[in-house]
Amino acid sequence: MKTPVCAFLLLTLLGVSAAAHAADGPSGEVGMGIGYQPYDPSASRYQTVPLPYFDVDWGDVSLNTDDGLTWSAFKANGWSAGPLLNYVPGRNANGSLRGLRDVSDMAMFGGFVQYSPADFWRVYAQLGQAVGGAGGQGGVLGQVGGELGYPLGLGIIGSSQLAVHFADGRQMSTFFGVSDSEAQASGISAYKASGGLQNVTLTQNFEFPLTANWSLVTSASWTRLLRAAADSSIVREQGNVNQGAVQTAVSYKF
Repeated sequence: MKTPVCAFLLLTLLGVSAAAHAADGPSGEVGMGIGYQPYDPSASRYQTVPLPYFDVDWGDVSLNTDDGLTWSAFKANGWSAGPLLNYVPGRNANGSLRGLRDVSDMAMFGGFVQYSPADFWRVYAQLGQAVGGAGGQGGVLGQVGGELGYPLGLGIIGSSQLAVHFADGRQMSTFFGVSDSEAQASGISAYKASGGLQNVTLTQNFEFPLTANWSLVTSASWTRLLRAAADSSIVREQGNVNQGAVQTAVSYKF
């Protein structure tokens, strides 16, 4: 689940990109909820935030809270591929991070490939470039993963997802690196982050029907930072290698 800024950006772009499918109209679910999650990728602290919920299809264009805005430009035999646009939240270097640089909110432009021969499971890969960061912030990032959905009875739907995230050295340094000047200002040891695997995340979702059109959506995830991200002085001194997040939202199906 993303922030309201992401929701506004992606919803606007969805309307522009899907104009060609206006005859069919969109279908899916939209809603609003709340989440308790890490403030930044190092989990220097946790925060409670309002969260939008989107799972909308309009022809070959999709808007999903986690995957962002995607266009399946190629579709055949369960395979799909195309461009994607998503949101990378930044951070304000306050509290225990005071003295580090702020990180701007950024957009991620890239592409995806997915294999989903049935509606209830998929495997996928995403790769993109974070753009719009100040002072050279942002780099290449992506993920590979799989998701399996299953009915649990009484109309309840569950899904489990496993994803491995990776990034290049520039993207890693944006959130996990500490320069000498930042070390002096913050008291956090200097650290030069390298590229590679960033984290592995396991997510469990449930959707509980409330009425014919309304549902309660819940999500709980566990993230384990890896390699250069786990070794970061920010994580070791202020954050946590093991992180958790919970979200819930009420959604409307149309």
